[in-house]
Amino acid sequence: MTADTLHAALAALLEGLPPSQASRAVDRLIANYRGTTPTDAPILRDRADVAAYAAYRMPATFEAVRTALDALAETADWKPTGHLDIGGGTGAAVWAARAVWPGARPTTVLDWSEAALALGRELAASDPELTTSVTWERARIGATAAPAQADLVTISYVLKELTEADRAAAVDAAARAATGAVVVIEPGTPDGYTRVIEARDRLIAAGLHIAAPCPHSAACPIVPGTDWCHFSARVSRSSLHRQVKSGSLPYEDEKFAYVAATRFPPEPARARVVRRPQIRKGQVLLDLCEAEGALTRTTVTKKHGARYKEARDVDWGDAWTPVD
Repeated sequence: MTADTLHAALAALLEGLPPSQASRAVDRLIANYRGTTPTDAPILRDRADVAAYAAYRMPATFEAVRTALDALAETADWKPTGHLDIGGGTGAAVWAARAVWPGARPTTVLDWSEAALALGRELAASDPELTTSVTWERARIGATAAPAQADLVTISYVLKELTEADRAAAVDAAARAATGAVVVIEPGTPDGYTRVIEARDRLIAAGLHIAAPCPHSAACPIVPGTDWCHFSARVSRSSLHRQVKSGSLPYEDEKFAYVAATRFPPEPARARVVRRPQIRKGQVLLDLCEAEGALTRTTVTKKHGARYKEARDVDWGDAWTPVD
């Protein structure tokens, strides 16, 4: 399994890194990622940094990207023939795409950190197909030079690191490069959601169709400043992962915001569950974003028969067919 191979590669990678050194690097990385000022240099500076990043962030990034790509896959009978990962660092999105669409495809990872790219190559060496199909290239993200075209273009957990001008340039470059789809993923925070909405607007302006999570390509119905749209992915922690993150639980929930847009007309969900369902005695309350571009709350009760069981099983972020 792709996830198991990745976790094993991460464990092998960190065997030689003292836990105290990893913890110090993680603390510094947390301070950087929680800051509000974009940088004009890579956050990941050396091997210790990228090894700590891999332990601290890569499993969660992998699950968030995989969840977003799964949602895209549900909207069309489509499989990318090539993949461009802008700002891909150690390659979490490459592993996620492999999990959603098995098999090798020509893939290019662009990042401005040579240390991150080197570690990405090292991790990919644990999978023969990734070893031969992925190219790792150093590039300044947001630069004016247009990347080569690819069927799928991903930008995950990158936009926060960029200036406003470079964010716009990176999204525009992704739109120009994508022959099939663009997927943008950011942290599930109010400012992460804001960056996703800005990217969504630029992708629509470039002629793409929104495939997920939104059931429509109209304006987001959330009033700015009142709420934000985000989702959650369950991440299994290895013992090493728990050690580096000083956590005791065997899992964590990664909150993320995303948008998937396509060159071809997708078949988006008729509605999307945008909050954790509330299960009460004899009824389930679902908060939905619907195809008409509105936020609604629907109540599914036992009188709805099989739909009630479906509602009890539905999860935050899932597609939903409204009850008549």
